[in-house]
Amino acid sequence: MMSEETGTVKRVPRTTRIGLVTSDRGDKTLRVAYAYTIKHPKYGKFLRRRATLHVHDEGDKAKKGDRVEVMMCRPVSKTKCWRLVRVLGS
Repeated sequence: MMSEETGTVKRVPRTTRIGLVTSDRGDKTLRVAYAYTIKHPKYGKFLRRRATLHVHDEGDKAKKGDRVEVMMCRPVSKTKCWRLVRVLGS
């Protein structure tokens, strides 16, 4: 979808998540756990779930225990398709 006036392509906003760094052992790679809740389809109870994301960190800025914001991107490797946006704090 190109805009006729400016000639630029409008992009869909990419998915972002905020999570906690659980491992920074790899070179330029982080493991980030983020928590979310889902509603049970039958009983209606809210359940806590957690997912682990493999994140590309080009400058090795984040350390274990930091809260970070990550954004979905093209696949960097077999398991990495997220990249670090910013470190929010410890």
